[in-house]
Amino acid sequence: PLFTSRRRTLRKMLNPRPSARTGSAIAGPTDKELIERIAAQDQQAVEVLFARYQVRVFRFVLRRVRSEAVAEELTNEVFLEVWHNAAKFEGRSSLSSWMLGIAHNKAVSLLRKRREDELDDDAAGAIADDADNPETTAQKTDKGALLRQCLDRLSDDHKTIVDLVYYQEMSIAEVAEVVGIPENTVKTRMFYARKKLSEFLKEAGVDRGWP
Repeated sequence: PLFTSRRRTLRKMLNPRPSARTGSAIAGPTDKELIERIAAQDQQAVEVLFARYQVRVFRFVLRRVRSEAVAEELTNEVFLEVWHNAAKFEGRSSLSSWMLGIAHNKAVSLLRKRREDELDDDAAGAIADDADNPETTAQKTDKGALLRQCLDRLSDDHKTIVDLVYYQEMSIAEVAEVVGIPENTVKTRMFYARKKLSEFLKEAGVDRGWP
């Protein structure tokens, strides 16, 4: 299919494996200059953009889908979409926010389909809650691991907000732009996410809850 052919072409242009080198800041053209060049089908510009943002997009998606292979594939699809739709970028938000918005939508679509497939396979009972129970979690000593487990117990909506605010260090306005919801909704979800995390951490035996 044409889409598959284009995706293979993009893969030849890009190195799909994240690395410390590609994740480092790269001096050169601004994001605005890059997106304008990409709109003109400048292959070198998309390579620079990929090197600049690949790790950030990959890690964001990975925390959603929990599979490196799937995250890698979705990351490539994000940059493929940027390649094809660069001319549509209006600059009302930052380029990184626009790309993370694309990544968010792709991850949500995949997770929704995954759930539908599980339900079709009569596996609804297996997806109720696969987190460790409080007794098992309390036995783990690594607070970082405990926090990750507690984050995994959040709903997808709350997990996304926490990721964007604390890991991506985005403002409320930027998060609203990425997720496509009002700022007040972002604040409400952040409030309840922090509340649930505090409860989960206390259940896990961590005295200090979520800040």
